[in-house]
Amino acid sequence: MKKFNYIHHMNAVLFQFSKDNRLNPTHISLYIALFQLWNKYHFPHEFFVNRQEVMVLAKLGSKMTYHRAIKELSHWKYIIYMPSKNRFKGSQIIMFQFGTRSGQDVDCIGTKSGTRSGQEVVRKIKHKQTGINNKNNNKQENFNFENFSGENSRNGSVLFEDNLKTKTNKKYDEPL
Repeated sequence: MKKFNYIHHMNAVLFQFSKDNRLNPTHISLYIALFQLWNKYHFPHEFFVNRQEVMVLAKLGSKMTYHRAIKELSHWKYIIYMPSKNRFKGSQIIMFQFGTRSGQDVDCIGTKSGTRSGQEVVRKIKHKQTGINNKNNNKQENFNFENFSGENSRNGSVLFEDNLKTKTNKKYDEPL
């Protein structure tokens, strides 16, 4: 294989996974395990896998789940899976290249002249709020309770007890 960018591929395939509602964690785990083996073999065009090895890497416990997921990944064009009829020879896998591009990546670290090329990365700085939020002045926790007598708190009465005017001296001709 010529040039292969590991990070571009992973970013592109994970972005593709986020758009595809058919995938579940089993598919993603299996793909990542296959990608790990592909990386181990230095990204050849095709490679052979042992089902047991892939199941251990993908944390899969069922052969049926493995076969269902790998066939679906192949059907959905994330990989090409060619099962082996020979149990002593592994199944053949061809991985598609996601996110690869021709051309040189931009060097964001800097050039010899000290100037930078590419987009500058700026951190997000969250400023502290210094102003007072006037919308919340009516909330009960913002009221001044200094003049509130301790006797009312001991006998169980509440400061805003009769907001609906449900006491006995209610005038029934007035709205609530």
